[in-house]
Order: sequence, then structure tokens, then C-alpha cells
Amino acid sequence: MKLLTLVRHGETEWHAENRYAGRSDIALTEKGLFQAEQLAQWARTAGLHAIWSSSLSRALRTAEPAARATGLAVQIDSRLVELDFGDAEGMTGREMATAFPQAREAFLQDPATNFLPSGEDPAEAADRGMAALRHIAEKLPDGARALVVGHNTLFRLLLCKSLGLPLSSYRKVFPKLANTTVTELGFASDHIALLAFNSPLLFETKRG
Repeated sequence: MKLLTLVRHGETEWHAENRYAGRSDIALTEKGLFQAEQLAQWARTAGLHAIWSSSLSRALRTAEPAARATGLAVQIDSRLVELDFGDAEGMTGREMATAFPQAREAFLQDPATNFLPSGEDPAEAADRGMAALRHIAEKLPDGARALVVGHNTLFRLLLCKSLGLPLSSYRKVFPKLANTTVTELGFASDHIALLAFNSPLLFETKRG
């Protein structure tokens, strides 16, 4: 089995107001930068074979300390970018309910079929993201692990697709992935297994 450790990027400047950050290049907060350093501490002893990242800066900035800690280069795959939220980009849920109330309500009922106005079809996003994960897995030796730094909504869609769950259930079954927690998928020849979900980082610290 080949292990893909999915990690959502660190906290961003839109986190406090829960604004939808899709393709916007939002900077990490000081907490987000600290979370990236914590990820690097975990990476030192995680036995990583490769590090992959979305091309958006919040994911890259989260992956870079882990790359320095392990001596591995960050490999970029643009198929790992976040879902495009269209007209909802940068908005809060309350702002969406004011701007396009019917579309927002339909989205809450079935976010895969009734995706946000001018946004990306979640089924297409899941297809591109799964192609990226399979590409990464194919490059790994048996038993090896890759760190994959990406985004909340795309990763939840990929979990549904990997486990054979309806994409429309991604908000209910996986309400969110916390910043820099570990979610691990095992890729075997005939199936994908969920080995960890939303787990806090665990790492060993050296005692002086």
C-alpha cells in the first residue's frame, strides 16, 4: 500500500470570518505560519518519500518548511488547487444569503448538484484531484508515503470519491478539515482505504 498524507494548508487571513477562499491567493496568518513550522517538525520523522502541493501560495507556504526539514523538493500539481467558488469567492455564508438567497439555499441542500453561481462543478474538481492523487501514488514505491498539501473542499470531495460516497454528502459527512491536521489515504492495487482523518500532528521533539 502507498500512503498519501493529505494536509490542509495553514490558517489564512480569511479564516476568522469564514470567507470562501477558492482560487484567491490569500496569505497565511501568523498562526498559519506557525502551523507550517509544526508540520515541518512532524515531517522530520514521518519517513516521507515526496512532498506535493497545490500551486496556490497558501498551500506552498505550508509545504515549504517541511521541504526544508526533510531535504525534499516541493513538487507542484495545479490539479490540487481549491474548488473555484465563482460568485461566492471571498464571501461569508451570510453575504451569500443576501446576494443570491435561492442559489445559496439550493447549495446547502445539495452542494454537488447545485454548486455556487459561476463556480466549478464539484464532479469535475473531484476528477482532476483524483487524477493528481493517482499520479502521485503511481510515482511512489510500495510502502512509501507522500505529503500532499492542499485545500479543505477539494480534499473532502476526494474523500467522498475515494470511499464511494455521493459527492453531495461532502459537507455533511466531512464537515471540515482543520488546518494542518493529518488525513491519510492508503492506495492499494484494487482499492483506497481511509487510514486517518483530521488527526492532530504528532511528532517527536529532541530533548537537550
